[in-house]
Amino acid sequence: MSDGLPCMWMRGGTSKGAFFLAKDLPPDPQARDALLLHVMGSPDARQIDGIGGANPLTSKVAVVRKSIREDVDIDYLFLQVFVEQAVVTDAQPCGNILAAVAPFAIERGLVAATGTETQVTILMENTGEVATATVLTQGGKPIYVGNAAISGVPGTAAPIPLVFRDIAGSSCGALLPTGNAVDTIDGIEVTLIDNGMPVVVLAAADMGISGEETPAELDTNETLKVRLEKIRLKAGPLMNLGDVALKSVPKMTLVAHSQAGYALTTRTFIPHRCHAAIGVFGAVSVASAALLPGSPANRVAVIPDGVMKTIAVGHPEGETSVILEIDAGTVRSAAILRTARKLFDGRVY
Repeated sequence: MSDGLPCMWMRGGTSKGAFFLAKDLPPDPQARDALLLHVMGSPDARQIDGIGGANPLTSKVAVVRKSIREDVDIDYLFLQVFVEQAVVTDAQPCGNILAAVAPFAIERGLVAATGTETQVTILMENTGEVATATVLTQGGKPIYVGNAAISGVPGTAAPIPLVFRDIAGSSCGALLPTGNAVDTIDGIEVTLIDNGMPVVVLAAADMGISGEETPAELDTNETLKVRLEKIRLKAGPLMNLGDVALKSVPKMTLVAHSQAGYALTTRTFIPHRCHAAIGVFGAVSVASAALLPGSPANRVAVIPDGVMKTIAVGHPEGETSVILEIDAGTVRSAAILRTARKLFDGRVY
């Protein structure tokens, strides 16, 4: 470690993280996690002695390797490094960081660019699911400059479409781990759902808020946060996640009718701070919940007609549109548009 480790710092979607080749990290998970806590500067609210950005969205890690599977190009392990606790967890995937995995793999020579567009198939080791990312390339390198805009990121960048198939139950074993579209916990109707991300979906109105509050307002609402955490802790075992006291899943998403013309609006806790936007897989799970008749999300959502449904999931910084392909009431695929950018490449100490 005295000589540092090769590390690329990248923005993926609305998150930032440290990207490593698997071969550059210790193979033992405990040694690896201790190293990553040191690199990020955790546990410390400011992460002042590391490269973490003092926020869960900027304290993330991607570990990438060339896959041995013939149908997959890259294996990607996502690790969430807690800010104020000495915890590193692989209990969830991250679709935002996923957006930068394909460009990183091309940058590191794990995948050869193929003309002006390069498709990269990625095994998400956290869940065993596969995604396909399409990266614009030129001269064998990723293109980061473009005209695509996503809420939560200023300016524009090159588009990186992500397509997911068969991600239902990736962490919980089933789309609806209890088998119900609606369950009741502490007197509150909830949908316990996992279409790429375990999420507890509940109506904002049932928790005494409008759903239009700012994250700062909700972060100071201690009564709300205590009620949400009680529900989350009870939801964990019901979702086959066990004791979630030290886990970052399930996410807690409050939904309401959108005043801005989106399909619905959301406020998401990850799990104890209100998210400024919404995660990729979180948006997919919430959009899927909106299709369940009688669910809290369905009651407040405006759902378009057709087999291919574009669900605009509103959040504090705008919206994330999820394209769902529906077949006989089952979600067959989900697609979402992200962007990414290389921020620096060097060695971390």
